[in-house]
Amino acid sequence: MALIIELPHVGESVVEGTIGKWLKKPGDQIERYDPLVEIVTDKVTMEMPSPVSGVLSRIIAEEGETIPMGAPIAEFETDDPLPPSDKKISSEPEATPPPVGTTGYLVKNVAPVGPTGGGPDGEPVISDTPTTTPINNDSPVVSKREQPNSQRLSPAVRRLAQENNVDVSAIHGTGVGGRITRDDVMASISTPQTTPTSNPADSEDTILKITPIRKMIAEAMVRSVSQIPHAWSTIETDVSSLVIVRSTHRKAFIEKEAVELTYLPFIIKMVVESLRENPTLNATWGGDTIILKNRINIGVAMAGPEGLIVPVIKDADRLSIVGLAHAVSDLTFKVKNRKLSVEDVQEGTFTVNNTGVLGSISSQPIINYPQAAILTTEAIQKKPVVIGDGIAIRSIMNICMSFDHRINDGAESSTFLQSIKRRIESINLDTPVY
Repeated sequence: MALIIELPHVGESVVEGTIGKWLKKPGDQIERYDPLVEIVTDKVTMEMPSPVSGVLSRIIAEEGETIPMGAPIAEFETDDPLPPSDKKISSEPEATPPPVGTTGYLVKNVAPVGPTGGGPDGEPVISDTPTTTPINNDSPVVSKREQPNSQRLSPAVRRLAQENNVDVSAIHGTGVGGRITRDDVMASISTPQTTPTSNPADSEDTILKITPIRKMIAEAMVRSVSQIPHAWSTIETDVSSLVIVRSTHRKAFIEKEAVELTYLPFIIKMVVESLRENPTLNATWGGDTIILKNRINIGVAMAGPEGLIVPVIKDADRLSIVGLAHAVSDLTFKVKNRKLSVEDVQEGTFTVNNTGVLGSISSQPIINYPQAAILTTEAIQKKPVVIGDGIAIRSIMNICMSFDHRINDGAESSTFLQSIKRRIESINLDTPVY
């Protein structure tokens, strides 16, 4: 029996995914739950298991192709029965499939291709029940290639085209069934309109292929700077006491908690306390409204194996410094080992980035859309500081913040940063960490 496997729905805010890497090839015998394919979304990279045992007979969605959730990605030959939850799936090609069950995939029976079956263009017809009667090739079966371009756009791709004034009617879709993909729109945007003056083969430049992760990072950055009016502010903070407190607790903390005590949990703690006092920094622009977020979910920007990713500490304001240290450690492990789930990267309301670990002393970060602000902590430097009538050597750290100027002005930004500064500089050995 032939089964079509579809790209699973992984969250309400995720409408499409990119095929990152096929872990199996056509002809491979695969057991159920074996790793099958890496799926890249704008939230996270996931390794998807096979929902059935059988032979991978055909790959429908190629590596690098961006397709909507619920689109077919592969065909299997299998004797496994359909999971009960999947037998209820509608066979209408434009219907949005419901969330899947434990396998993470939708599977449908496929009518045999050839003289006794298939659509008018020779492609298999997807059905919810095994087909035993020959399909009439004169029946009104419409392939996706015959649909107008407006029907081939996912919401995200349509928005990208509109933002860049791209005429989609002039684009030849390379996706499944002629669907116009995000890659097609991006190619149209980047294609120069002038005739090349030199042969690329003669150039000494090295051309690097854009990975799906890098492409999504690029698109997220463009969306942020094109839709959010960024403003920036920087403040110096004396972290001498923080350095002493962390150094004092560090050894005992590792022995007791089995995780490293970094500066970041202290910073996050001061940030969430300041967000309570300044709720417009924990907000989203709603067009004709400002949406204040009731929960404080802190995204922590991290460098993953394939690029930047921002996992989220949910309800960070309810955690102690120790709790935040464990949360940061857990997310770091997941990022390095590609264990993040979609839930790990959703619902962030404010982002913190520790660029100081890279040696940076000042930065202008890009806001994690659609949040109201992003804060970076920079490298700690020994500096001479005037204290009273004397000069002392102190540990100084810059705190930099980008904020959405539609929601906040300089006064709100400065008040928020001063609140963080005041809290950091008041840290001492009596500051509770539990």
